[in-house]
Order: sequence, then C-alpha cells, then structure tokens
Amino acid sequence: MPQLARSRVSVVQVLVLALLCTLGVRLWYLQVRSGPQFQQAAAANDLRTVATAAVRGSILDDQGRPLVDNRTVLEVTVDLSTLTQQPHQGKAVLERLAGTLGVPVAQLEQRARLCSPTVSQPCWTGSPYQPIPVAQDVPPPLAVKIMEEHDQFPGIAVVPAAQRAYPEPYGVQASQVLGYLSPVSPDELSAPGSTYQPTDMVGRSGLEQTYDKELRGVSGASEVAVDNLGRAVRTVSSTAPVAGDDVVTTLDAHIQAVAEQQLAAAIKSARGGWDKNSSAHYKADSGAVVVLDVNTGGVVAMATYPSYDPTVWSGGISAADYAHLTDPNAGVPLLDRAYQGQFAPGSTFKLVTASAMLQDGFPAHGTYDCSPSFEVGSQSFHNFEGEAFGPISLKRTIEVSCDTVFYRAAYQMWLHDGGNRPVAHPADPVQTMAAQYGFGRATGIDLPGEAGGDVQTRQEKLATWKQMKDVWCRRAQTGYPEVAASDPTRAAYLKQIAYENCQDGWQFRGGDAVIEAIGQGGILVTPLQLARAYSALANGGTLYQPHLEKAVISPDGHVVATYQPKVVGHVPVSPAARSFLVNAFEGVAQEGTASGVFGGWPLDKIAVGAKTGTADVYGKQATSVFASFLPANHPQYAVAMMVSQGGQGAMTSGPAVEKIEEALYGVQKGAIDPQAAMLPQPPASLPQIRSDGTLVTPADQILPPPYLPPPAYGVSAVLPSLHGAPSIHTAPPVLPAAAYFLPERRFAELYRANWSRGIPYRVGTAT
Repeated sequence: MPQLARSRVSVVQVLVLALLCTLGVRLWYLQVRSGPQFQQAAAANDLRTVATAAVRGSILDDQGRPLVDNRTVLEVTVDLSTLTQQPHQGKAVLERLAGTLGVPVAQLEQRARLCSPTVSQPCWTGSPYQPIPVAQDVPPPLAVKIMEEHDQFPGIAVVPAAQRAYPEPYGVQASQVLGYLSPVSPDELSAPGSTYQPTDMVGRSGLEQTYDKELRGVSGASEVAVDNLGRAVRTVSSTAPVAGDDVVTTLDAHIQAVAEQQLAAAIKSARGGWDKNSSAHYKADSGAVVVLDVNTGGVVAMATYPSYDPTVWSGGISAADYAHLTDPNAGVPLLDRAYQGQFAPGSTFKLVTASAMLQDGFPAHGTYDCSPSFEVGSQSFHNFEGEAFGPISLKRTIEVSCDTVFYRAAYQMWLHDGGNRPVAHPADPVQTMAAQYGFGRATGIDLPGEAGGDVQTRQEKLATWKQMKDVWCRRAQTGYPEVAASDPTRAAYLKQIAYENCQDGWQFRGGDAVIEAIGQGGILVTPLQLARAYSALANGGTLYQPHLEKAVISPDGHVVATYQPKVVGHVPVSPAARSFLVNAFEGVAQEGTASGVFGGWPLDKIAVGAKTGTADVYGKQATSVFASFLPANHPQYAVAMMVSQGGQGAMTSGPAVEKIEEALYGVQKGAIDPQAAMLPQPPASLPQIRSDGTLVTPADQILPPPYLPPPAYGVSAVLPSLHGAPSIHTAPPVLPAAAYFLPERRFAELYRANWSRGIPYRVGTAT
C-alpha cells in the first residue's frame, strides 16, 4: 500500500478513536456523574399538581344571619383523560350529555376544553388531571339518570359542589354591598407573589372583593402521577384545603330590609308626584339611603336603587344579565349610589355653613334678615318658592331653611377674604369647614371604588380653568350646535357659561360662595358622606371612618380579628356651638320643614334632629335629600337619604327615613313598643359559631324542620344522621357507588347534598 494511503487510514483511525472516546466520556457524564439529577427531573415530569379549591367563607350580618353563604349543588364533570380515549375524542358522549341536560353541545365542548393563549373563555383554567365541571345545579332527576346510565357516559360524573348562595333574610338583597365572584384572570395568576390557583373564584366588588383573602381560604393540592401518555395513574400525596373565614359585618339584616323597602317605596311615591317646574311627574331615577352608628362609624344599613337580584351571579352570569347591570338606560344597577353616587346635598349642607358661621363669629342668638331674595352684582338669588320670614333668629333660620340668610353670611365671609381680590391666605370658612366634616374626599369605607365627592375651592377652580380654558374659549365662539338642534335655550346657556369661564373661570366669585352655602354649585356629596357629617355633629365632633367589618371568625368559631373604630378627624365646633346646632335641628323636626314628617312621632320621648333638602340641578328635576340623627340627647344613629329627580326632601326622602327610624325604635302610632324595636342598640357581642362550623341561629331565625324527599321518588326513610345540617366548611359529601342504585340511600345522599349550615334547601331549589 502506498505510503500516502497508509497515512490517510491512520488519520481516519485516530479520528474514529477520538470520537469514540468523546462519546464514552459523554455517556459516563450523563449516566454516572449527572445520573441522579436527570432521574429527579424525569420523576418530576411524571407528577402533576392538582389544586382543590377551599370552601369560601360566609358573609354574616351583625347577629349572624347569613347574607352570603354556600349551598351544595349537583355538578356534572368531565374526565378528559377518559373522554379522549373514546371514539372521535368523546364527541358522541358530549352530544348524548347535552341532550340529557337540554343544553347546546357547543356549550359543553367549550367548558371542557383547556384554556391557552389561543383559547379564551369559556374554557377550563385548571389542571387537565382533575374533573372539569361543565354543568352546575343539575336537577336531581337528570343527575340520577346520568348516574344510573353511567355506561352511556364514560368519563362523566355527578358530584356535589359548593355554590354561592344568598339566603336573603327578611328579603334583603344588598347586592352591591356584598359584591360578586368571577374566575381568576391570567394576569392575576402570573402576578408576582400571587397565591391564586387556576380554579379560584375571586371577589370583584363589594365585600367579596375587600375581604377576598379572608373569605377564600387556602386551596388544597394533590400530586398526581401520570404515565407516558399523560394519563393519571395514582395520587402520590395530597394536602387538604383550608376553608375560608367568615366575615361578620355591622349590617343588620332586619334594618337593611326596611331600608331597601322604604327607599323603593319613596321612589315609587315620588313618581306619582307632579313637578310643576317641568310639568311632568317626577322621574325619581335613582337613590340611596345609609344608616350609620354615630359612635363607631359602623354601617347598619346601606341601600341603593336601582338594585338587582344577587343570584344572577350564582353559577356564572349570562352576557344579557351583565349587559343589563351596566346599562345606563337601566340606571346601571351595578353601581352602589350610597358611596359611589354623587349628588348635590341642597339645604342639608347648611350644617356646614351654620358651623362655619358660628366659628367665624356670627352670633348664635343674633337677628338675621330672611328676605325673599339676595343680589350679588346683577344676579339675584332667591329663597325657595320666594318665601320671606323677615327678621328671625339663627335657630329659626335653620328650622325654616331660609336660603337668603345663608347667602348673605357666605357673601360677607367671601368679602372678608378680599372678594375678587383675595388676601394672600383666604380663610374660606365654608369650604374649610366642609373639609373638616369630611366632604370632598373619600371616607375610606372598606368597599372598593368609593367616590370622593367635591367641594369646589379656589385652587380647584384655577386648576380646572388651566385644563379647560382652550375648550371654553372655542365653545364661546362656536357655541353648542349639537345641543341647539334639540334645545336652543340650553345651548345658549352653555355658550354664555363657556364665555364667562373663558374670560375668568379661574376666579372664585361671590356667586360661587353664595350658591355653595346652600349645598349647590360646586358641592357634590355621597349619601355616606352626608350621614357621616351628621354623625359627627351628633357624637360631639368625632369623624369616624365608616366600616362594614365587625369581625373575622374562623370556620371552627375562633375570633381571628375584631374591628376597632378608627377616628380620622375632629370637627372644630365648640361644645356651645354643637349644643346650639343640635337644638336647632331638633326644632326642624318639631316646628320646622320636617315637622310634617314627624307629626306623629313621640318627640318628647325620643328627640330627633333632622334637616330637609331640595337641590336644583340644571336640566333635571330637583334632588330630594333628608338627613337625621336620633335620639338627639344621646345619639345612636344617623340616617341620610338622597333621591335623584325626586322632588322635595320633606315629601319624598323624609317620610321614608322616618319609617326606618320607626323600625329602629319600635315607634307605632305615636307610641313606643319595645317589643317591636328592631335595633335600639347595636349588638355588643359577636355571633356564635360552633366548633363544627354551624351557626347558633338568632332567635328570630327559627328554621323549619328538615325537608323530606317526596314519597313519589320511592324513599321510605331518611337516614337519621341527615337530620343535622352538615357544616358548610366541611368537604362536600362523596356519593358512594351503592347510592347510585339503592333508591333510599341515593335520595338521602342527594338530600344531604342540598343542606348547608342549617339553611334548608329543597332538592335543587332554595326554599
């Protein structure tokens, strides 16, 4: 062989030997040196984590009545690993199931598919190795049919599941306060530090949102081993879920029910009244009422209109229902106007102006001119319906709600600050006092999305002018042709306002000061803010942070936390001034604008402070406002109601507030019946929860005996153990296989599955 050929063969042999050595070293490294590491990784690939949602805690009223609870319903689930082994990925099974349930097969297919970046809701956000719920609250006859014909439904099961329930004691809804749930979002799952699981339901508004962490509990987790085809073969380990805590609120279901009923009645009554200014019936399109404990800031009742049935959220809300809840034409029922609605307070704001007058040196026992009108420059400001009482005291001014006295006082204070050429640091007594009473900012109540209201100040006017100057100046030239087509008078008015704002809209003028003194112009408040302001007057000047939380209690009855009232300010009104104001507001109820409201009230036994309000709103009918506190000599409650386009405060809101106060103290036909008093004092103690999680039910909530399934279903007896209601905090009972075929046990177990915390539910339907 030539020398050159031998050299080439040698090179090839060396290369092959080097490659074999390299391969051998690599195999040793992978199998020996890194073997344990890859073994662990391979083992980990065989395990999947499956989350088990915890039973959500309940929301209770101050005496333990459930406002939001859970009930056990029958749920149809799909096992994907079994279903996909069927012909055509189980399409025939889903079609058969859809026919049985009476729903479109597309609905089941969507709910049974796994969510992904390319697949949006409805889909399953949880693990593919756990049963996927595709239908909830299934009627028992259909559930039994599926269970008995299980060979026709491979991979399909019927299991008990917890569903949010609304017992509605006394007919209470409180829908906006309680809030609702919806599935966790991808952003929430991926957020840093997130503790959510893919199957979690999350509070989206109201108390459900604020106390979501406490109510949600801790999800359980199971490690499931899967084979090389991705099928679950066994459970390696599991951690039980920890049920959520109960939240005890300051709400009283009985008073809440009365508040809701009286608000609805006031609006209905207003719609029957005639507005002579607009020559039409009052629209009374929305409103709210708040009852506060003046000594703690606790919310005893909070009702809003329009409202809605909270059960629309149970099992998932439909697109049509959600569209209705957010529809402006329907009044946006999802909005809670008690703390999110902003209204002009009208004459109820005179609490602030009178307090500012007394602090600024106006004599409490002086004489004031109640003329029919008051002029500021070329503009005339009138009394309500042109009334005039001549020279009167300040107490009588408050009783008859004389506007011109407050106009004149506010104008004098404005002049003292320099008028159109203000001093370096104007006192602005009315606006400053409004801030001291808590107006113009959120109260801090433990509910999301609170509105702050508005008290227009010099600083705010300047900031608004800088932002809006160009728009106003343009409109001063072009006007409002889009409005002129349908309402030329309003268009001309808007053009004039735009012209004035363009020129000097930054100035806080005498007219601004005058109109704000009677709760109009740049003043907007929420009913909650109004109730808190009158609470501060009643309790001696302490401004509390309103709250709904009273305590958090664990599933076994241990108190986790109790709420301590939070003082957030003090109103700078002297004891003498406070005594004067309380006496004046008592006079409003005795012989003032609210005397007709309290005509049959035993004022000699339970003194009441009150103030009426009728706020004009451009382009709308007047807003009806009423604020009250009682007993005036040792105050316990403050009540405020506001009805948009509801007319006079004494005609619409006042009678409804008086009815709520009747319920609080048991006032009937001018006498006091202590037995009829619903809540003369808020309960000092917390509701009792037994160690098994069941409530010690208030005496007025005696439950009927357990419901027995009808004999038509062939049930001869009910198991004795079912006569005690199971704890809502225990895991839903598992139906034994024998129960699928033995009628007595089958329906006894179904009966058991429809019980929760002592509140009976008929099979499939709440009683």
